[in-house]
Amino acid sequence: MTAFSEADERWMRRALVLAARGLCTTDPNPRVGCVVVRDGQLVGEGWHERAGQGHAEVRALAVAGAAANGATAYVTLEPCAGTGRTPPCTEALRGARVARLVYAATDPDPVMRGGAGNLRAAGIDVAGGLLEAEARQLNVGFFRRLEHGLPWVRMKLAASLDGRTALANGASRWISGEAARADVQQYRARSSAVLTGIGTVLADDPALNVRVPGATRQPLRVLLDTNLRVPPGARLFTNAGRTLVMTAATDARRRAALERDGVQVEQLARAAGTGLELHAVMRRLAELQCNEVWVEAGATLSGALLSAHLVDELVLYLAPCLLGQDARPLAQLPAISALTDRLTLAYSECVLLGDDLRITAQPRPAA
Repeated sequence: MTAFSEADERWMRRALVLAARGLCTTDPNPRVGCVVVRDGQLVGEGWHERAGQGHAEVRALAVAGAAANGATAYVTLEPCAGTGRTPPCTEALRGARVARLVYAATDPDPVMRGGAGNLRAAGIDVAGGLLEAEARQLNVGFFRRLEHGLPWVRMKLAASLDGRTALANGASRWISGEAARADVQQYRARSSAVLTGIGTVLADDPALNVRVPGATRQPLRVLLDTNLRVPPGARLFTNAGRTLVMTAATDARRRAALERDGVQVEQLARAAGTGLELHAVMRRLAELQCNEVWVEAGATLSGALLSAHLVDELVLYLAPCLLGQDARPLAQLPAISALTDRLTLAYSECVLLGDDLRITAQPRPAA
């Protein structure tokens, strides 16, 4: 195992900070940062901002110029060896004559990986694995998609302290406060897709767009509508960005009406119950290069996704109020008769946002 110095870790942490600047813009590409250091001094830095534009290494080397000769490059992801919309970063590093490369995580993309070996073969000192966990976490959906063929699925839930999401009549605006709602916008902005179900659309007619000031990208809006009941004038279809409706219905007339309005409609298999085959939904979204999927749905779809073990992370906004036993639950889950059959979670974070708590947790694997 390579021994890294304190300076190595400090520079890689700077590269991770740079990579995070692309949190809401790089999709479907990974968030990557790079710093170039010579004789202990920073001579160049950069990050990948958008797909099709310069990668982090190229931008950092452009800043460094001739000072990159003999320098060390710190990159949060193994430099790409393949040609996509831009040339391989390995060529840029060789051309700049860097002496050493330190990278955090190995590229999971079979088309692009191999850069570390290519640079070693070119006589460059290469070491990997520094702060790998942090680099993978920054691109959790990218790694999930490339390694498992599924996106990273985050489910948003907003509830009262007694676990209720709306009154019995459906009224829910607003259980959570302004700070929590602004936080939801940040999660939407970083996501590849925002997914909901037809029940939510018929009840609330949500827009599900990103309303962060200065936002330059709208995630794909995905509607699961098994029987194609969505009205053509739904707000989901009226904002900038693309909308995809996934359905099991074969009604050509209704499908054509949506497609005339620019809505993408895809037919998927129906599950044994009443909804779509949810594993097929997520596999299809991965094929569409969705890294992170943000779910804002009602109790039926939320429960179905949890029961199918397709949720990787729960983001629960808990408001300091009580709605009572007749109010609507978080998720409709199958009844269990033994505590050993319960769905268990592992808390990872608890943050106070205004008057609300944001609790983040991951479902534990079944024993």
